[in-house]
Amino acid sequence: MSKLSPSRVARAVPIVICALFATVLSAKEVQTMIEDGRTVSLEFTLKLDDGTVAESNVGGEALQYVHGQGQMLPGLEQAITGLTAGDSKDVTLAPAEGFGDINPEAFQAVPLDVIPEDARSPGAMLVASDESGNTRQVRIREIQDDQAIVDLNHPLAGQTLHFSVKVLNIE
Repeated sequence: MSKLSPSRVARAVPIVICALFATVLSAKEVQTMIEDGRTVSLEFTLKLDDGTVAESNVGGEALQYVHGQGQMLPGLEQAITGLTAGDSKDVTLAPAEGFGDINPEAFQAVPLDVIPEDARSPGAMLVASDESGNTRQVRIREIQDDQAIVDLNHPLAGQTLHFSVKVLNIE
């Protein structure tokens, strides 16, 4: 059995470290990362600035979407690109990156008689449909004598969004 001289050990250590580092990198590369065209399953909680939970699926059914197909807020999609299953990330989106700023032109006066009686109060949420059958949520902003002012902005328009996301699966 030959003895290792200090110079042979010094030359061997970097080689061993490089081999270990390459093994770690190749194991990470084997994991599928979030990228365009991948079906992603997420668990998430969405909070507003005041800490209110606006939405969460934690403990429920996973949110599943195809990355890069416009099914997710672009800012959130960009922030989680490259994550792998099991990764978690907190993401904050300014209103412009989320559901937009409040558009003052998206307030509309409608006759009060088209609003159900039990929804004739500020803050009440309704589902409205257009001539084509498309539906959207609207909020009663104000009740006046014979009309209601409805807010056609997204309910989360003007809000900073705080997401806590956990990647459950990537296909």
